[in-house]
Amino acid sequence: MDVPPISHPAWTNIVSGKSRYQFKFLGTKFLLGYLSLRVERDSSPETIQRSAQELHDIFVRNADLPSVQRDLMQIFGKDIIKGFMYDLIEVKAKITHGEKLLLAGDENLLKQLPAGNWIGGSIPYFMTEQGGLSTRQKIYVTELPESVSNVSIRVYDPATLENIYTDMSLNGFSIIIMPCSSKTHLEFALHAPQYQGFGHSPLIGWISGVHLDDLGRIKPKVFNGQTQAILEDRAIVMHATLPPSQVAEIGYLNIFEQGNDDTITFPKDGFLVREVYINGVKTNFADYVTRRNLDTRLPLVADYFGAMVNVSFLKVDAAKKEVEFYAPVFAGISYKHAKPFESYVMQFNAKLPEHLSKQPIFSCNCILNYLYSELEGKKTGEITGPTTFGEVVYQLLNQTMAYLTITDLPSSKSI
Repeated sequence: MDVPPISHPAWTNIVSGKSRYQFKFLGTKFLLGYLSLRVERDSSPETIQRSAQELHDIFVRNADLPSVQRDLMQIFGKDIIKGFMYDLIEVKAKITHGEKLLLAGDENLLKQLPAGNWIGGSIPYFMTEQGGLSTRQKIYVTELPESVSNVSIRVYDPATLENIYTDMSLNGFSIIIMPCSSKTHLEFALHAPQYQGFGHSPLIGWISGVHLDDLGRIKPKVFNGQTQAILEDRAIVMHATLPPSQVAEIGYLNIFEQGNDDTITFPKDGFLVREVYINGVKTNFADYVTRRNLDTRLPLVADYFGAMVNVSFLKVDAAKKEVEFYAPVFAGISYKHAKPFESYVMQFNAKLPEHLSKQPIFSCNCILNYLYSELEGKKTGEITGPTTFGEVVYQLLNQTMAYLTITDLPSSKSI
């Protein structure tokens, strides 16, 4: 059972007396008696943090004991959060222990990790339990559940991506990470819905990126933990198998809705557009955006039979009379400019599905949401994960939060 990191507030809450539990493990009882007395005499932040670290360490050293596992269950509940920010040394220990991991962090950290059952992507932006965070010093770790019986890590290039769905487990899920603006990223964005078996099995993932200060200077990367290969132009995929008693489901949260203004259609698929049709009338799109003074922080939104899909603006070049997007637009699909709203966090919490009141197995949020809504230090419910340059839920998405859940199926006795 995974022990949440020292960054989780539960550890300081326990040693400071804010949270009280009847622990089963005798060592914890004795240690906590001493730590509580120490904090009572000196309640400085330094003493509380040092005491919390000692409490955390005794759980880590004894994590395999049944009594300690019961104590963890008592503190964190049966749905122990699987995603946290960890120090490099902690991640190395997890890999060495054989855990199956999804990792996100600065490339200089990921390069230092040993071989193991993990895949990763470069990114220094995160949604944490304390709120939005930019850091090059920690790695976001998603530990796959113990019920995942097998994982297979594969590398795909533009020519082999079409096999991704047929390679997936009959009962399980797959996680894909692709470097931003690589040929593999662009191929997937344009053609994923045409792949054989599209949508038959859960495929979720994200687009790796870099710190915004490094744009154009450093290329985004993905990592194959088994071989320790570092890739700039291919996708890394972890195919996971679940037991017959469980099922995986993926989804996404889109806080944007279609506005009530003009209908926009495009003559062809692509990331770069010039001429479009506004309510059926051929128009230069850059001129239209400039003339209407559209807020390009808000995406175009298409309605796919009730599923709202965003296409986010990258650049409007009035001189060249062209508009570039972060994801492709598709011919024959009707788009509208998104309806504005006052508060991202309020909108996010209002639209959060009821079944996501607790942490999903994996989730990621878009860097554009992070930037435009100034999410540094702001919490989006209890949902945490990497903040990415694009999300994958069967296909490429923009300005959404993607998530993966695993559900226990009813036993035959209960039917």
